[in-house]
Amino acid sequence: MADSRYERGLKNFAKIVGGDGEKALAEINAVSPDFARYIIEFPFGDIYERPQLDLRSREMCAVAALIVLGGAERQLYTHIQAALTVGVKKSELIEIVIQMANFAGYPRAINGIKVLASATDDFEKGQK
Repeated sequence: MADSRYERGLKNFAKIVGGDGEKALAEINAVSPDFARYIIEFPFGDIYERPQLDLRSREMCAVAALIVLGGAERQLYTHIQAALTVGVKKSELIEIVIQMANFAGYPRAINGIKVLASATDDFEKGQK
């Protein structure tokens, strides 16, 4: 029998996101278990299972989108650490921030570079 969306999502979530994401999910779960389940099932159980992109590419896309979106610094921090976990290099993340300045403007890129500095520093210290 095939794994459920939720089981697939939990496996992907654990493989990709790690400690900071687990903490954020626990906080969401405390308020709305249904919403926490949706987060696991849809993005991690369905979208991340699609074969066209590997995990590196998906996390690079997530980082770029969150920089452009703005106002999602906590999620950006988590996805920067996830990107590092799946093999994206710090130098590649810096280039993503620079590239996004073209689309989102310098204020959002500056916010992105600040989050990048914090997330990569914590990752390198092993505080994932």
